[in-house]
Amino acid sequence: MKPLALTRLLQLSSQALPIGGYSHSQGLESAIEQGIVVDEASVLRWILDVLEFSMKTFEIPRLKSMSAAWAAAHHAAVVALNEDYLATRESSELRAAAVQMGFSLRALLCVLPDIPAAMLGTLRGMQEPALPCVWSAAAAAWRIGPCEAAIGYAWAWAENQVLVAMKTLPLGQSAGQRVLLEVGSKVAQLDPVNLHVPDELCSNYAPALAIASAQHETQYSRLFRS
Repeated sequence: MKPLALTRLLQLSSQALPIGGYSHSQGLESAIEQGIVVDEASVLRWILDVLEFSMKTFEIPRLKSMSAAWAAAHHAAVVALNEDYLATRESSELRAAAVQMGFSLRALLCVLPDIPAAMLGTLRGMQEPALPCVWSAAAAAWRIGPCEAAIGYAWAWAENQVLVAMKTLPLGQSAGQRVLLEVGSKVAQLDPVNLHVPDELCSNYAPALAIASAQHETQYSRLFRS
């Protein structure tokens, strides 16, 4: 990986990226409220389960497909993949989170250099660009390889999950780093071979996550938007 592409990946994966990721727990806050996630061990189990049964089997393969479509300038395919992704968001909060962060990243790309005009035109034409769609566009524009893009995307999500847990639970920084070490080992396995999931086998079947997210919509007290 070229140094410039690496720095672009670090920028794209950073918590400093102004897309509002810090305001979303993606259902984790509900799991904490219900006592499903209570300590370091259960935080690790929750994150690894979502990574295994939702991210790895659906979101990451879709990100890879979107990256390939952007690289090939198949913009109609990008639009179709974006619509397909949004249709799989099981709760209104999960869908809103994907769209809100997608909008914010699109607005950022519109004021940054080195983003092809045709790519920006396709993004601007989308009524509801989801985060993976816009994220993969940035990765393609900055010549970040599909494997590295998948790892960066998954890492940014995992780091945000750990930060949510640290803000909500009595979970210290050392515990958070131990969780990230374990999760990072799994994220590093998202190599090109493991990324290949046939369309008919892609699935984000994670009912506990969907239920937790739906319950969060009526949770009495909450820190996060999802």
